[in-house]
Amino acid sequence: MSYPLSFPAQNPFVTLTHPKETVWVLELHNGQDNRLTPNLIDLALKPALDAVERHWRDQWRAVQNSKDKSGGNGALILVGRKDQDKFFSNGLDLTLVPFNGNFFPETFNPLLERLIKFPIPTICAINGHCFAGGFMLSLACDYRVMTDGSKRNAWLCMNEVDFGAVWPHSFAGVLSAKIGDARVRRKIALEGHRFSPKEALEAGIVDQLAGGNTAAVLTKAEELALTVSVKAQAGVWGLIKNDIYWDALQGIKRDPRLSGPLIEDAAATARLSKL
Repeated sequence: MSYPLSFPAQNPFVTLTHPKETVWVLELHNGQDNRLTPNLIDLALKPALDAVERHWRDQWRAVQNSKDKSGGNGALILVGRKDQDKFFSNGLDLTLVPFNGNFFPETFNPLLERLIKFPIPTICAINGHCFAGGFMLSLACDYRVMTDGSKRNAWLCMNEVDFGAVWPHSFAGVLSAKIGDARVRRKIALEGHRFSPKEALEAGIVDQLAGGNTAAVLTKAEELALTVSVKAQAGVWGLIKNDIYWDALQGIKRDPRLSGPLIEDAAATARLSKL
């Protein structure tokens, strides 16, 4: 397979490179702030994940009958556009997300499920602000390396509570699976707290911090990728994740749900009128 690969081929939203024998890097470059759109997800991210998995599986199968299994190593890094240090992703582009009940079950949830069960370790290189759907994308990965904010401010935040958006079941499932402390979950979901890099590290949301620019974040992510890529060698990384994140994966399949502040208000009015 010849790299770099662009998805889609014309006017690409992502670029896939293979800088080291066992490491793939998937760069998101949809505008300056990497808003997540149906086209970015369906025409770029999903085909790029297919390409990585196909290449890794070809390598893995090739070494199964040999004594040297290192050809089965592998890890994938997701990073925001490399020519800036401001955004990993600014979340869903709500002007392009169709509110027809299909976006989450048909587009976004399958992406989260794919990342959660991906057969090789995944590292999110958070090289700037990471909001809402972008935050969920990072949580679906196995590890998170974030800028330390020394060059430019960077925040992690789920701010739906402040602008009146109901969480899909998939978001709640991913959060519960990846963040074990109920107090941190409350701070993320119900308070809409903006976590600084230091706070995110202390809360266990991210695993490592790196120097403030994208190059430093990517270097740190590649170091981590090389360390954990050996865990793909036995071929069970994704299978084990399928079991330990089973509840979250089942929650992902429960969307969509019909709910929102107006619906809740009408239901509450009906309940209270009976008192």
